[in-house]
Amino acid sequence: MIEQRWGVTIPLMGVTLADHRKYIEEIAELGFTDVWSSEAGAHDAFTPLALAASWTPSLRLGSAVIPVYTRGPALLAQSIASLCEAAPGRVAVGLGTSSNVIVSRWNNIPFDKPYQRTRDMIRFLRSALAGEKVTEEYETFKVDGFRLGLRVTQQPQILVGALRPGMLKLAGTEGDGAIVNWLSAEDVKVVAPLVGVDKEVAARIFVMPSEDRAAVRAMGTRLIAEYMNVPVYAAFHEWIGRGEAFRDMWDAWKAGDRKKATESIPDEVLDALIVNGSPEECAEHVKKYAANGITTPMPMMLASPDDTMKVLRALAPSA
Repeated sequence: MIEQRWGVTIPLMGVTLADHRKYIEEIAELGFTDVWSSEAGAHDAFTPLALAASWTPSLRLGSAVIPVYTRGPALLAQSIASLCEAAPGRVAVGLGTSSNVIVSRWNNIPFDKPYQRTRDMIRFLRSALAGEKVTEEYETFKVDGFRLGLRVTQQPQILVGALRPGMLKLAGTEGDGAIVNWLSAEDVKVVAPLVGVDKEVAARIFVMPSEDRAAVRAMGTRLIAEYMNVPVYAAFHEWIGRGEAFRDMWDAWKAGDRKKATESIPDEVLDALIVNGSPEECAEHVKKYAANGITTPMPMMLASPDDTMKVLRALAPSA
């Protein structure tokens, strides 16, 4: 049986990396087990975790997710091994395809064969982190004679960022679990079983602790529209059954009418995908994800540091 864990996404909104120490220490004191970074267009995945490793000896350090395209295989193995050396036994590596926007438009790398690239990177990392000399021609890249120059004493868990059935099943067969994103608590009942029995399922959950409905709708619908017009997320929500709810939004976005696109997002979709309300209401909503099969919730707080900590104190495992 997989242990129930409780994570927090870092960096926190409105806090520079240099000022995170007191928040990380309180997160640990509250009984949270993990902190999870991300990597898209702001911070890299490793620096926030390296800082957290030096500030607390208890938290597991997870990445959700490191794109499998934007670092070469050897460099990725080196980066992971360095974090493992800094925090032995406390590293969970989240790998994922990211999106065509980040990979192709921002990094000028072909977004080809995402399933195969993820599978190949998992297989390479298993060998490299175990200290093997790797000479292998995988389907999507080849490595000739690489051996990691430091010893990883405790192997990290490798989780896969996944949305639809193929990647969710890959997460359960080749990985140690899945990382899911932009789904409702009810969607978990569809997604989690595809990963498999006794596999970790971590979820980034967007949380906006506010009872100001206009503010929630303004920020929430903008975020939803930006993400749901990325092809991988659009395809996920078509599959999960939210296609009709998003149809008007997609049409308006394609027509270049951003205002109409955000206005077209129904309230029930907003409330399903963006946890909102009082700190106590937000904490109870996050707990529903765990009740439905998420073994590691990792809320992404869309709030000031003070409001963020109010939610985390209400959600705290030690409360």
